[in-house]
Amino acid sequence: MKKTLLIIGAGGFIGGFIARAALERGYSTWVGVRQSTSRRWLNDPRLNFVVLDYDDPSQMLGALREAAPDGGRWDYIIWNLGATKCANFADFNRINFMYPRTFVDMLTANDMVPHRFLYMSSLSALGPADEKTYEPITSRTIPNPNTRYGLSKIKTETYLETKTGFPWIIFRPTGVYGPHEQDYLMMIKSIDSHWDFGVGYRRQLLTFIYVEDLVNAMFDAFDADVVNKKYIISEPRAYTQGEFRKIVAKALGGKFVVPVKLPMWAVYAASVVAEKWGVLKMKPSTLNRDKFKIMKQRNWNCDVSDAVRDFGFRCAYPLERGVAETVKAYLAEKEELKAKKKAEKKAK
Repeated sequence: MKKTLLIIGAGGFIGGFIARAALERGYSTWVGVRQSTSRRWLNDPRLNFVVLDYDDPSQMLGALREAAPDGGRWDYIIWNLGATKCANFADFNRINFMYPRTFVDMLTANDMVPHRFLYMSSLSALGPADEKTYEPITSRTIPNPNTRYGLSKIKTETYLETKTGFPWIIFRPTGVYGPHEQDYLMMIKSIDSHWDFGVGYRRQLLTFIYVEDLVNAMFDAFDADVVNKKYIISEPRAYTQGEFRKIVAKALGGKFVVPVKLPMWAVYAASVVAEKWGVLKMKPSTLNRDKFKIMKQRNWNCDVSDAVRDFGFRCAYPLERGVAETVKAYLAEKEELKAKKKAEKKAK
């Protein structure tokens, strides 16, 4: 009998990869989406859609009951829904804490608790690491988040830990990249234009996880039947900004790139202005004070030994290979857009 999986927050960058991997692994797969969610990456006819209004618990419960597989519950649920930037700062708490709390309470009250519930948290839930010794962040690091996003994530982690008997797994991935992801795409586009902008003058160690490695880790954790454990998910090694730049430039065909170091004060001032402008326009800004704190952090070095020990975590896509795949998708979309514009111009 096929295992059943419900993915909450399936319409985004990571969600599409989770859905594809689930089908490839033989799961009967449901995808939880809003009415307004783009289904661009959810076009496989084998997917079952569940339209959810996270602000309306009664609608959500009705939709879940109607969609539930035989037995009234899913074997596995992945909570991948989250907001990384918000124009209204209260939305961090509403989306990243209240939504999953309401959902988990609903599962518990209606006998719908799955065999495993995987919550996608973030390395930001732990806050800044040691920037003197550059010791890696570990599962034993005491959380001290310094961003609104990180605070909302640790609140949900703490809530799950208080749910006696609830079968949670918590993933804390570092920066996730891959085809169609937008934040790292901005950096790739900048390097493609021969510029690489860094923040601050002190040494910075960056870590990355390719989206397919993150997704495979989820299913490996399910297969190993781990429960009530928290895992940092990252490629095991760290990179400098210069190493990242050279890897991207090579993937772009050996681009000549000018590295530019921006002073902290200038980036902070720009982030304050951009954030306030976003609030006025009621549109979240990519550059904001949360983002500044993330860029300011010098040490993202990670210890993933717990994941290696418990479910054999490994990275099939070290940064050079993952960036090559990401750049390949970027260049293909770039050519597709160019051809589309040319056709539109010709049609006029």
